[in-house]
Amino acid sequence: MDRFPGATSSGHIEPCLIDIPKHIDARGNLSVIDSTTCLPFPIKRVFYVYDIPTAAQRGGHAHYKLHQFLWCVSGAVEVSTISANGEANAFTLSLPWQGLYIPPLVWAHETALTAGCTYFVAASDYYDETDYIRDLTTFTQLS
Repeated sequence: MDRFPGATSSGHIEPCLIDIPKHIDARGNLSVIDSTTCLPFPIKRVFYVYDIPTAAQRGGHAHYKLHQFLWCVSGAVEVSTISANGEANAFTLSLPWQGLYIPPLVWAHETALTAGCTYFVAASDYYDETDYIRDLTTFTQLS
């Protein structure tokens, strides 16, 4: 697989949807996420967000170095992104076999589209408060 999906000709990396390999079986489907099958980074941390009220927003920050992959296993969530070059996009995640790769220096926030949705985030590193950019003005001045 392309090591950094979403790479532009200038070398900048944009958020992009990635299909998670799925193994279809009459007893239930199985999907596996790791850096050899679909992710362009090794996973060091996984967390999940659940019982989210409809229209509630989470996130609202960017990271200097952290790579993330977000996928929704139940319900639907919209992920709004702003890249360092100012490009804004919105991605709807509602398929458990598809997720969104969020590279460093991308502002993102998530909005629950269905009550009680659950989404997971795989991260390239452990929690580090100094890697967060929590102010949108500061973020827009980085480009």
